[in-house]
Amino acid sequence: MRKAPLIVVCFAFGSGLLLAQRWYGEGSGIDENTRTAREVASHSTGTPEWSNRPGFEKDVFTFARIRYSSGGGRSSFAGGFGQRVGGFGRRGRANSWAIDTPDSDLNLSYRLQQMTSMKVDPDGRYLRLTDPELAEYPFIYIVEPGGLNLSDEEGSALRRYLLNGGFLMLDDFWGAAEWDNMAGELKKVLPERTFSELPLDHPIYTAVFQIKAKGQVPSVYLGMQSEYDPERRTWEDHGPDSEQVHHRGLFDDKGRLMVLALHNTDNGDGWEREGESDYYFKNFSEKIAYPLGINVMFYVMTH
Repeated sequence: MRKAPLIVVCFAFGSGLLLAQRWYGEGSGIDENTRTAREVASHSTGTPEWSNRPGFEKDVFTFARIRYSSGGGRSSFAGGFGQRVGGFGRRGRANSWAIDTPDSDLNLSYRLQQMTSMKVDPDGRYLRLTDPELAEYPFIYIVEPGGLNLSDEEGSALRRYLLNGGFLMLDDFWGAAEWDNMAGELKKVLPERTFSELPLDHPIYTAVFQIKAKGQVPSVYLGMQSEYDPERRTWEDHGPDSEQVHHRGLFDDKGRLMVLALHNTDNGDGWEREGESDYYFKNFSEKIAYPLGINVMFYVMTH
């Protein structure tokens, strides 16, 4: 993949923590009226801009990110959404649904248009599962689903969406506790389905780029540290089963992939943080996060 000109910014780890803390507070720049990633100021080194031919604005692929609630509560749908589990993880922190946006959404959308024949919405979209227009978007994305807490109405809407041809991508959650919480919520949506590991001969790994291994994308801070410490781990320690990358899917009766769960990897940081470190870009964004993201979206739109 040819790298576009990038601004290299050096961050101290402590500064990164302060930035992350600010993101969860009032400085996120997102409220209930925010509908697209384009409306939100960059949280990294800026986002690309592009346009499509007039009159064809809707004839494009849109990166649609789902707003969801985290942690707490119980309900009755198919055994009750929102039941929490104890243990490790980040479940329940505010604004989890908005992690890495707008940069991840817009950077990946731009690369998709750059590297394939697909025309892509330059704004992206934020949606709730209960929004009437959900069915207009064949691809939806949920980040940090280890804290997912679906209401009855959201669960019913997601079931209809998936069984009617929609596709859900889950990304950036680590460890057994976060997996169990996510899998429990999806089990209540699709109780007849069970996650299975995707084999590397699945066509999703050859849709655009040839992917021969399930690479791990660390957070930008761990990734940058690994440049100077080759023994530095690239996985986030959230308790048991945090180290090995898993790509697991749920399939419909015809074998169509409905849900792809990318566990123990942070592709969102790979898309969001591409301009902050040449080393991080070359080793994690360019080699792992972008090829996988582009393959997934191209596959979804052609199968």
